[in-house]
Amino acid sequence: MDNNIESFEKTKCDRVDYLVSAGCGVVGGLVDVFLVGSPGDSPLGSWTDKQVDNVVKRFAKVNGWSPKEAQKDNVKSAIGFLERKFKINYDQSVSDSASAVGLTPRNHHMKSLSHSPDIIGLFFSILNQFTSTSTFLSDGRLITMDTDTFELQGGTFVSKLFCGFFNWFGHLMSDFAGSSGAHGRGAGIVIPFFELFQLFDFGKFKVEDNRLTLAELAEKVYEKGYDARFAITMSIPVVITDLTIRLIWSLRRLIQYKAPLKECIPFNKYDDLRMMILIGNGTLCSIDLAGAAAKSGGTWVGFAINLNLVAWVKMVRISIREAFYLAQGPDIDMLIEENERVQHLLFDYMEDLKKIDIDAFEKETTEYEEWCSTFDKITDKKELNDFLLETYDKFNINLPWQGDFDEFMSDSDNTLVFE
Repeated sequence: MDNNIESFEKTKCDRVDYLVSAGCGVVGGLVDVFLVGSPGDSPLGSWTDKQVDNVVKRFAKVNGWSPKEAQKDNVKSAIGFLERKFKINYDQSVSDSASAVGLTPRNHHMKSLSHSPDIIGLFFSILNQFTSTSTFLSDGRLITMDTDTFELQGGTFVSKLFCGFFNWFGHLMSDFAGSSGAHGRGAGIVIPFFELFQLFDFGKFKVEDNRLTLAELAEKVYEKGYDARFAITMSIPVVITDLTIRLIWSLRRLIQYKAPLKECIPFNKYDDLRMMILIGNGTLCSIDLAGAAAKSGGTWVGFAINLNLVAWVKMVRISIREAFYLAQGPDIDMLIEENERVQHLLFDYMEDLKKIDIDAFEKETTEYEEWCSTFDKITDKKELNDFLLETYDKFNINLPWQGDFDEFMSDSDNTLVFE
């Protein structure tokens, strides 16, 4: 492809684009299979767990945690401090009432909607704190239970609302790295919106000697450590794939196609970039699917915990986005940008018009019209010859010969020179 303005404005991928996007997807897929793996068997998972522990400890220190020297690296101590500071009324894990919905210390962060780190969790947390209730999803049912009376701090509704929000967020941070009494890694908070799997009380998935619904399978997967901490781990190969594609795309436009720097910023408005990201993420998901099947051990739980949910959610999202884009035509942002570009060109053209000397232009136009009128009235060769000589003299145009015309033309070595 030629390195010119037409080539860099292309909207379709070429062979290099396809190879780059697939190659980046392969790199992300290999990272996913060999370094992400499954909870409890993930080299990158151990690293992300430590980073989450550090975040929880820093958050606890900001809120007043002052551990002794021996406890400063103990995340359980930080978690216990946050649990005491951000008390809430819906934290039942084992009780007579909780057993009615099958709550255990391993699954209550998933079944209790107020423990979800998303807009659903925020809504039910505020609701439960104001009404002294707990809300659960279990076996496809929404269940609400009364709790001990809970009084939010604050003298006005707005201040109580803010207090409820801060309680929700602070309690989530206390559960982010598991509970203070958990043995080992513990059960952290769920992946955002993962709690909605509890609504899918259908299907028959064979797990050991039992047949589980999709909701029960999701619960088993969560109990294996498939929580928000592991979602951070799963996002690493997705980010690697996305960033490498965007980086190579930008460098290619800048270096190969000589595009302006502002047009090398990898926004999703570019058709070829979106297609490259779709291909790269599709390649990653294909490798992830094959790896999950190979590591599953022939069980649905084994398959699910090795599946990169973050990659698949992104694949669905960008596929839907591309489908809508193809159905609706060009993005409105692109049309606005093109309109602004035309306006700038028109403005520059108007500025050039302002530089034109209108009086001089009118004078030249009048002289030309007079010349044409005189020329139309010529009737013989002598008049034409005299008129042309006068024109040369009037406009200071050098004659294409020197001296007498007949003598000049009699010399075969002479040539006419028109300047």
